[in-house]
Amino acid sequence: MRVLGIEGTAWAASAALHDTATDETVIETDAYVPESGGIHPREAAEHMRAAIPEVVATVLDEARATHDGPADEPPIDAVAFSRGPGLGPCLRIVGSAARALAGTLDVPLVGVNHMVAHLEIGRHASGFEAPVCLNASGANAHVLGYRNGRYRVLGETLDTGVGNAIDKFTRHLGWSHPGGPKVEKRARDGAYTDLPYVVKGMDFSFSGIMSAAKEAVDDGEPVENVCFALQEHVFAMLTEVAERALSLTGRDELVLGGGVGQNDRLREMLASMCEARGAEFFAPEPRFLRDNAGMIAVLGAKMAAAGDTLDIADSAVDPDFRPDQVEVTWRDGEPSVARAVDITGEHEVQGAEAVVTLQPEAGRVVKRRLPKAYRHPDLDERLRATRTRSEARLTHDARRAGVPTPLVLDVDPAEATLTFEYVGTRDLRADVTEPRVRDVAGHLARCHAAGLVHGDPTTRNVRVAEGGNDTGDADGRTYLVDFGLGYYTDDPEDFAMDLHVLGQALDGTADDAGALREAALDAYRATADGSDLDVGAVSGQLGAIEGRGRYQ
Repeated sequence: MRVLGIEGTAWAASAALHDTATDETVIETDAYVPESGGIHPREAAEHMRAAIPEVVATVLDEARATHDGPADEPPIDAVAFSRGPGLGPCLRIVGSAARALAGTLDVPLVGVNHMVAHLEIGRHASGFEAPVCLNASGANAHVLGYRNGRYRVLGETLDTGVGNAIDKFTRHLGWSHPGGPKVEKRARDGAYTDLPYVVKGMDFSFSGIMSAAKEAVDDGEPVENVCFALQEHVFAMLTEVAERALSLTGRDELVLGGGVGQNDRLREMLASMCEARGAEFFAPEPRFLRDNAGMIAVLGAKMAAAGDTLDIADSAVDPDFRPDQVEVTWRDGEPSVARAVDITGEHEVQGAEAVVTLQPEAGRVVKRRLPKAYRHPDLDERLRATRTRSEARLTHDARRAGVPTPLVLDVDPAEATLTFEYVGTRDLRADVTEPRVRDVAGHLARCHAAGLVHGDPTTRNVRVAEGGNDTGDADGRTYLVDFGLGYYTDDPEDFAMDLHVLGQALDGTADDAGALREAALDAYRATADGSDLDVGAVSGQLGAIEGRGRYQ
């Protein structure tokens, strides 16, 4: 099968020809480069209007020149186009071109989600079965994992895309677009300085660090140092969340997508993290990382082979087309992954942030935050010590608020080591049931009423005990553990983030995540009833959080 792909979500007017028989892809791209500042939608659309016909014509000529079929047959078997997400004016131009070409040649039309294409080109080129994907692009940053026929968003930016965030900093310096390569170049001569580091469960935020970077330059910090620190902090945040996703899902394959993935330091961090935890890492060649029609053509071929095509009447573009809205038709069955199992006796568990030694016979758990080789030593030391102290204090205070947590037996901030009482027999990930999820939501409500958040309430950070849980007796207790990302607050948005992270974790590990999310909210409201917690405000903020994803 030979598929012509057309890409035009923002800056890249691109067309490509992919041949499934040879696995060869020819790409033609005419990039929009703004004279100053970032991408301007009107200017990008004007560029797209002029450039798309030219790149499509070039690739179509290539298709005709290499066509070995009858002269009266079309030189391609399908036309695929980036249906979204992206800038509406650009997408509409691309959609019109794809419809016209498919209609003229009388071949099927395929609408491709741009972000899923970033993931699938990595899976295609690597040969991985079930990778987690980190998409690091200009307009977005998120972590995806496949489950139950869709790519689930396990974590994403809470404000702006990683590339756009860096561009905001470089625009402050008067540098031209794109800013990422310029930051990478200047960082080579820089030294470390502290900047904010914001990871909230499986999500991350870049607005605070960008503001701090601008202020640091304005206050006289050498630009090279700020560029160095930006990379060390931002890319460490992305790498940490990618590791959390691997830990949560039990998978051992990671692929990178998006234009920011061309950065050497980011790829170095991800490779280091994967090597340390025994996972495989793959980054496609640069032409497939930046926005390109090759990935559209490759995924388009898979979709066309599965019969996943569009009628012209149903081919409207969608600027807010999220990857988790795509029904994955081109994959068979659920991939096999390592699942949590019950293990008796002393053993170690490698989490996302620490190595945990379970000693059930001694009745204790030793948690060691080992140094992360991918992080700068100064940043690593700061995070390990801060999170160790915070975890001990919050675990104790949550227990005082009526939440089942392990007793804190010993704290050693210098060694970033904690010793806890041994609780439960397995992680919730191994036993995700509605009663257990209701327990967790109730525990979160008690935490919030006491003015603290857990910070990372995934199914890996809940321990469950043997015994029936419907009665709520001690033998079937559900415990919250790992408060390392928690903090004290009275902000409803922070409380809502806990519920959001729980929902993301359910999406990535449970078969009936939708029903479990509803049960969790119901239990949260019921537990909070009669307390000073403003559940209405928390619910409103939860809706706002889940509605402000870059492409929702």
